[in-house]
Amino acid sequence: MPEPTTTLSTRVDLALLGIRGRPPVSRTAGAGPSADGHLVIDGLNAAIPQNPDSPFEFDGNRVLFDGVDTGIDVTAVQRPAFYDLVTADGVPYEKLARLHGRDVLATTVVQTCIRYAPDQRCRFCTIEESLRSGATVAVKRPAELAEVAEAAVRLDGVRQMVLTTGTSAGADRGAVHLARCVRAVKAAVPGLPIQVQCEPPGDLAVIGDLRRAGADSIGIHVESLDDDVRRRWMPGKSTVPLADYRAAWREAVRVFGRNQVSTYLLVGLGEDPDELISGASELITMGVYPFVVPFRPQPGSLATETDGVGTPDPAVLEKVTRGVAEQLQMAGMTGTGQKAGCAACGACGLLQNVGG
Repeated sequence: MPEPTTTLSTRVDLALLGIRGRPPVSRTAGAGPSADGHLVIDGLNAAIPQNPDSPFEFDGNRVLFDGVDTGIDVTAVQRPAFYDLVTADGVPYEKLARLHGRDVLATTVVQTCIRYAPDQRCRFCTIEESLRSGATVAVKRPAELAEVAEAAVRLDGVRQMVLTTGTSAGADRGAVHLARCVRAVKAAVPGLPIQVQCEPPGDLAVIGDLRRAGADSIGIHVESLDDDVRRRWMPGKSTVPLADYRAAWREAVRVFGRNQVSTYLLVGLGEDPDELISGASELITMGVYPFVVPFRPQPGSLATETDGVGTPDPAVLEKVTRGVAEQLQMAGMTGTGQKAGCAACGACGLLQNVGG
């Protein structure tokens, strides 16, 4: 890979200030970070927030700062051909799965969540907003996802897939349907690596079921290891004790292997940065990749619409990113070492920019 043209400080600014302009591939709401445009910067996936007030502008070929070319090595991810197809039932493929970065197919297999009531909802989440806008469907059927995955690989060179889900009322937390979807996709595209994402299931044996279904890696996302932060930002999800997460991570590492398990850690929720780095170190020791991602204000989220929370301090984001990347390097763990998933893509974070 050529030497990067972009310093980490500039990438932090882009991640927090976003860009004006509309790249060909973007999304407006859903599970996980959204309201972004997908670019490739210095050869790495980059999901950059779209912000009409940003001093940065993407003009289709370059990133400008107040009208001046920054010299950043950037290309746009082009609209994939599979977006133009529909199923036999007339459902657009684009409503079933989306391209993330240049080569990742991602979908939320169940677009509803038992924790989406106002007093339970994660304040950064907009999982049901894309459903309300008509941009997606509530439940993706396994055969449909297999059809889309086959087309995305054949037409657009997709190299990995992410299957996440809203949390269900069952003890499996939605993992049973995830397993059905994995089996169908693997039958259609046997060589496509897949990451599944869910809350810690009530029965840890479900983690083995997901592996046997064909999943290659797993994300069990906690967002914060600080219980006060969890109660404030995730009132429903915080009722799942951290002990349950640790048990699930240990079992997942046993089943999937070291560095094939990941979790999100959000910067900007009020957690002490040194404690965040320390918590990430604990995860790395367990064999879990801590995918550090900045909180980003999203239209439709409670944090944005009700709380008015802004982006984190750039210095804090850079400190945490560098600190966690150093820990990952010492442990010999990298996002690109994951077979599939958010950390393997890396677009929503900055760890891959500094070797993490």
